[in-house]
Amino acid sequence: MLRQIISGGYVPDIIIEEDSVIGDEEREKFLKRIEGNQIAPLIAEQAAENGIPLVTVPIHKSPKVMPHLEGMDLDLVVFGGTRIIRGEILDYPKDGVINAHPGLLPECRGSASPAWSVYHDIRIGSTCHFCDNGIDTGEMLLRREVPVKRGMTYEDLCYETLVLAGVLMKEALMAYDDGRWDEMRGPQGESEYPTFRNAPDEVLEVVHQKLRDQTYAHYVD
Repeated sequence: MLRQIISGGYVPDIIIEEDSVIGDEEREKFLKRIEGNQIAPLIAEQAAENGIPLVTVPIHKSPKVMPHLEGMDLDLVVFGGTRIIRGEILDYPKDGVINAHPGLLPECRGSASPAWSVYHDIRIGSTCHFCDNGIDTGEMLLRREVPVKRGMTYEDLCYETLVLAGVLMKEALMAYDDGRWDEMRGPQGESEYPTFRNAPDEVLEVVHQKLRDQTYAHYVD
């Protein structure tokens, strides 16, 4: 996502990265999910290359983050690959906090969206939305499906949704510059599904089997 928004000319005033055991575990999960696909340079490398101040906190919560933001005149905060963040951070920037979620909202809130999408035969895609104190419940800006072709693996689907999330974030920032957010934003509506947690092994086994057998319900070919 960082590489995408920088490619559009949107260079952050600051990057605040979480350095924690849980953060490391989550990073490894993401890397496992997109195994075999190209990954972007490390955030530290991109920050250094573009002259972006980079600070680390032990957890992405307001008491640890706000000292780095106070005094800054911020229009927006952009979340990318973070855990759930609530509180004062959400109220600080003038025009809100936005996130790009690698799943279609409102159907696939929470974690491991591609896995749960295949498991429940939900269409696969990504969504750019405003952040509130819920879990992936804020107003939507952009929502787009990933065309799922026969032969795609779970790792492919995870990769495609992550790439699309970055693209949608860049497009959302372009729309912000053009003053189009008021016409784009809207409520999500309700979901018939629960807010998902990380998919356990027994769910992933079903997902891999459905993709091998090509019994997922929403192929485009």
